[in-house]
Amino acid sequence: MEHIALYRAWRPQSFHDMVGQQHIIQTLQNAIREQRVSHAYLFSGPRGTGKTSAAKVLAKAVNCERNEGPEPCNECPSCLRITAGNVMDVQEIDAASNRGVEEIRDLRDKVKYAPTEVRRKVYIIDEVHMLTTEAFNALLKTLEEPPPHVMFILATTEPHKLPATIISRCQRFDFRRVSLEEQTAHLTAICEKEGISADAEALQYIARLSDGGMRDALSILDQISSFTDGQVTYQQVLGMTGGIPSEQFARLATAILEGDMGLLLELVEQLMHEGKSADKCLENLLYYFRDLLMIKMVPGADQLTDRVLNPAEFRDMAAAFSRDRLFLIVETLARYLGEMKYATHPQTLFEVALMKLCSQQQEAPPQEAAPHAVAGISRQAGGNAAAVDPGELELLKRQIAALEKKLEQALQAGALSGGGQQAAAGRQTAPQNPAPRISSPSKLPPQLDKFIAGKDSADFADVYKKWSVVLQAVKEEKVTVHAWFVDGEPVAVIEDAVLVAFKNTIHRDTTEKPANRQVIENVFAARLGKPYRLVTMLLRDWNEAAMKSAAQTGTEELRLEHEHETADTRTEPWIDEAIQLFGEDLVVIKE
Repeated sequence: MEHIALYRAWRPQSFHDMVGQQHIIQTLQNAIREQRVSHAYLFSGPRGTGKTSAAKVLAKAVNCERNEGPEPCNECPSCLRITAGNVMDVQEIDAASNRGVEEIRDLRDKVKYAPTEVRRKVYIIDEVHMLTTEAFNALLKTLEEPPPHVMFILATTEPHKLPATIISRCQRFDFRRVSLEEQTAHLTAICEKEGISADAEALQYIARLSDGGMRDALSILDQISSFTDGQVTYQQVLGMTGGIPSEQFARLATAILEGDMGLLLELVEQLMHEGKSADKCLENLLYYFRDLLMIKMVPGADQLTDRVLNPAEFRDMAAAFSRDRLFLIVETLARYLGEMKYATHPQTLFEVALMKLCSQQQEAPPQEAAPHAVAGISRQAGGNAAAVDPGELELLKRQIAALEKKLEQALQAGALSGGGQQAAAGRQTAPQNPAPRISSPSKLPPQLDKFIAGKDSADFADVYKKWSVVLQAVKEEKVTVHAWFVDGEPVAVIEDAVLVAFKNTIHRDTTEKPANRQVIENVFAARLGKPYRLVTMLLRDWNEAAMKSAAQTGTEELRLEHEHETADTRTEPWIDEAIQLFGEDLVVIKE
């Protein structure tokens, strides 16, 4: 006898046979019982959740000759022939291959004829979102006011692609994914009736793989039962589907926790030899750490995910990681998973992602590393090592106190130098006008006197003319760096450094980050003809220092002026801004 696939052999033939759609089943049964069946229905939802099966059951129920209740009898000639697909008045149309306006016009012409074999004509249009706009327009009027003997049932996996005019003419039912428990129970019942011996863990894993689709679950079960001669085990399911057991993820997580890169690379090589794909391994590892984070942060979170088979093991592993570390791991894996779509060598990228996680462990921030130093450096490796010697801890405390004292003295010295004698006299009498706010010496460049002397040099003039080119090159290199760097302006140049003054502290601090500084200095070397270091300070500090220098020398501060500036244009700051942005050669000043 010819074998019939399980999903076809166990296709629901009545509402009672359907799994996991009780809210839809009850509504349709009540409508049939009270004879309030609509002329048009829209069934939407993920694949394999019973949309087309429900449409066929509804077609049988409205045409059942016995008409004994809300369920089709599946015994009368009408029910049997509809099940076999031999009734011309019940048509199932594939909209993917009949999507043009001509097919819909032909359907519209045939609708007006009365049924010849059953009471009502039923048109089941599957994947209706594939119809063209013209086909939808041709269907509109017929769908809104069909003859009394016609019923339309539209099925789609993408309802958002349907015009609102179509949706408004139908009663819409949203099919949901079948839950893990419902799928497992249904698979168990089918295995009992088919004579298949299956482990509970194997059926649960098959249900998880199907992602809520009953048809996919039955197809996987059919494939595995054929391979194993009716003996389905958890390990066989993993081997057939390319799945990875949670124990291997636990070993990967332990290696990441201990910073053991050698063990990580061995585990990756083992996975690749078993035929696993790098992108799927990375995706499943991301899900694993996501579940760890949920279990760590949300009580009872093991009920929120279908992937957790043994919550106790997950809780122990989640306790070994800090919350911030888990957030960082999830963010890193998600970033590498996005990059893997375009990777030529996915395995290499997978290995780099895991080594990155290990390096994050070795470069833990001080607030996370300090408790480990106090409690014992080797606690996470074995937990049996002795704590840090109290004498060493006391020495560290004294060193920190000495550093804090030196820092306080440096800050006080900076305040005195900024305020001069007025700050010293402030202890006795309050000054009439407060001293201008000046940054501490630690925020000023170390060679400030040299920069003040070189603010009118020929090198500075050359850099100032090319500044718009530098900004454009930084923007092309990395637009986020340009967004912060554009707030600064060059004020002086010495032999190997360009001093840039910023109006805002946050712009200066962000530009000073090593990665951003590297981008800017690379542009300097490429656009200015020689390598320059980037030195930064605040504009208010630069102006104050320049004024003090001019007062001490008794000379006025000199300012670079462009050859074409006049007395009128010199007072307009936006002209300087235009020259700085677009370059002197592109700016033309008209009176």
